Amino acid sequence: MNYLAHSILSFTNGQLVGNMIADFIKNNERENFPPEIQEGIKLHRAIDTFTDSHPAVSEAKKIFSPLVRLYSGAFVDVAFDYFVAHLYTAEELKLHSAKAYKILWENEKWLPENYKKMLVRMEQDDWLTNYRQDQGIKFSMQNVLHKAKYLDKDLSVFEIFYQHKAELQIYFDQFFPDILTECKKNFKPN
Repeated sequence: MNYLAHSILSFTNGQLVGNMIADFIKNNERENFPPEIQEGIKLHRAIDTFTDSHPAVSEAKKIFSPLVRLYSGAFVDVAFDYFVAHLYTAEELKLHSAKAYKILWENEKWLPENYKKMLVRMEQDDWLTNYRQDQGIKFSMQNVLHKAKYLDKDLSVFEIFYQHKAELQIYFDQFFPDILTECKKNFKPN
C-alpha cells in the first residue's frame, strides 16, 4: 500500500508517525523511537508483508508487470490508494489529510531528514487528498517512474491504470477488507 492507505490504517498518532516513516529508517534504528512509533513501524512492515502475499494483489500486479516487471507492486500500491481515497467523501479525505500532516509535523523531532524533505512536498501538493483524482495518481506514478533505476521515464503506466481501472477496483475490493481486518486484529488498541 502507498501513503494514503498507510495513514488510514494507523489507529493512533504514534502509529501514524511510525507507519509513515518506516521506509526511511533501518530496522536496527527502530529501537531509537518511542514505543508507539515503533508500533507504527511494525504496522507498516506487517501491511507490506500482508499486501505482498495477498492473491488479489498478485493478480493486480499482472496488469502492470508486462510494462514495469518487478516494479509492478509499487504501481499497484499507488493504484490502490486511488480506491482507498474513494472510500471517503472529498471532505472526509481532506480532513483526514490535514490531520495526518498536522500529526506528522507535531512529531517532527522523530522524522528522518529525508522524510521531512518529502513531507514538505507531500503537504504542499496535498498528495493524500490528491490520490482521489486521476491527475494525482498520474503524478504519483510519474514519481515512482522517476525513482526507478531501470525503467524508462516515459512508460505509459498511467494509461495502463486508466484502461484497467475497473479490473483494479475488483482486486482492491477483494483485498482491502482483508488488510483492514488484519490491521484491526493485530494493531488497534482496545
